[in-house]
Amino acid sequence: MTSKELIYVEDALGHEQYFQTKCTEVASNLQDGELKNTVQNMQKTHQQIFNSFMNELN
Repeated sequence: MTSKELIYVEDALGHEQYFQTKCTEVASNLQDGELKNTVQNMQKTHQQIFNSFMNELN
């Protein structure tokens, strides 16, 4: 992997971590159960994407 490709991968991992954090923060502040569930599902999706990237690197 080139250094430029590594930067892209690090960027993607960072974005997925950011999305997970934001979804967790937003879900904790929501009162509406359906909306909260939707945001929690989004967080899980971003966790799966992050895990997929990590699995590809191993």
